[in-house]
Amino acid sequence: MGDNTGDLILGVDLGGTKILTAVVNSQGKMLSRDHSITPAQKGHKAVIQSILESVYRALGQADVAISDLIAIGVGAPGLLNPETGILFTSPNLPGWRDVPLRDIMQERLGKKTFLINDANAAALGEFYFGAARGVRNFIYITLSTGIGGGIVIDGKIYSGAIGAAGEVGHMTIDDDGPICNCGNRGCWEMLASGTALAKEARHRIKEGVKTSILEYAEGDVEKVTAQVIQSAAEQGDSLAKELIARTGYYVGVGLANLINIFNPELIVIGGGLSNIGDMLFEPAFKVAGERAYMEAFQAVRFASAELGRNSGVLGAAAFALQEMKSQNP
Repeated sequence: MGDNTGDLILGVDLGGTKILTAVVNSQGKMLSRDHSITPAQKGHKAVIQSILESVYRALGQADVAISDLIAIGVGAPGLLNPETGILFTSPNLPGWRDVPLRDIMQERLGKKTFLINDANAAALGEFYFGAARGVRNFIYITLSTGIGGGIVIDGKIYSGAIGAAGEVGHMTIDDDGPICNCGNRGCWEMLASGTALAKEARHRIKEGVKTSILEYAEGDVEKVTAQVIQSAAEQGDSLAKELIARTGYYVGVGLANLINIFNPELIVIGGGLSNIGDMLFEPAFKVAGERAYMEAFQAVRFASAELGRNSGVLGAAAFALQEMKSQNP
C-alpha cells in the first residue's frame, strides 16, 4: 500500500454489536485498537457519538493527533453508497435510514472520511494484508451471524450501481424457505449462517430430539449457539453433527452459485462459523463440486481469512488510503 510508513490512517469497523477502531499504517500494522459496545438500540445519534469517542481513544492510545492522519475509513453494515457516503438501511442498526454518516464524521472530526460496506472492507483487508494478497479476482465471504460478501474484480471492490453489490447472503437458496430480515424468503443467510444453525438446533431440541447439546448451553435452550453445537459435535453428538452437515450443505449450494457466476480464482472464507472447519466444509465443498461447472470448480482455491476480527478495521483503513491515492496520484 505504498512505501511511506508515515502514512497513518484511522480505521473504524462499525458492527451491530461492537465498534472497533484502530490507527493503522500503510503496511497494515495497528498502532492502537479500541473495542467498545455499539449502543444500537439508542438510535443513530448515540451510535455516532460512541464512534467519535472510540476514535479519540484510539488516537490517544497511539499517541497520534487527528492532524497526523491522512484519512479515516469507516466500514459499516448494511446497504450504503460509498460515492455519496450515505448509509441507506442496516438490519443490525435499528432506525438508521439514509444517514449521511461520512459527512457527519468528516464535519465532526475535520478529516477526510470514506465509507464502505463492512464485508467489502473485510475483503479489501484480506486483499492488501491477508489471504488474498496478489490475487486480482476473488470473493470474500463471512459466515457469522449473517452472511456477508465482498467481490474483488481486477484488484478493485465491485460495488455496483449504488454501492449495494456483494450482498451474497441475500441470494435466494430456497424460494419457499424461512422469512429473512430483508423481507425475502429462503436467503442464503437464513439457511447457512451461525444464526440459522442455532435456530434449527433450538427448534429440534424443542421437538424433543435426543441430544447432549443442552449440556453445553447450561441447560438453557436459548443459550444454544453455533459454538455450543460445535462443542457437542466434537464430542460425537449425532444431532449436532447432522445439523452442521446440513448447514455445510447449504454453504455449498451458495458457493456453487458464486463459482458459476464469477469463476473466481480464490474464495476467502471468514467469520465465526468458519471456525467449525472440516465438519462444515467437507459437505460444503462436496456439494459445490457436484453443483458448479466442473472446470470452474477445479480452477478455484479456497482459503481461510487470515486477519480474523481485524479484517474489517484494516480494510476500512486500506480503503481510505486507496481512495486518497486515486484522488491525489
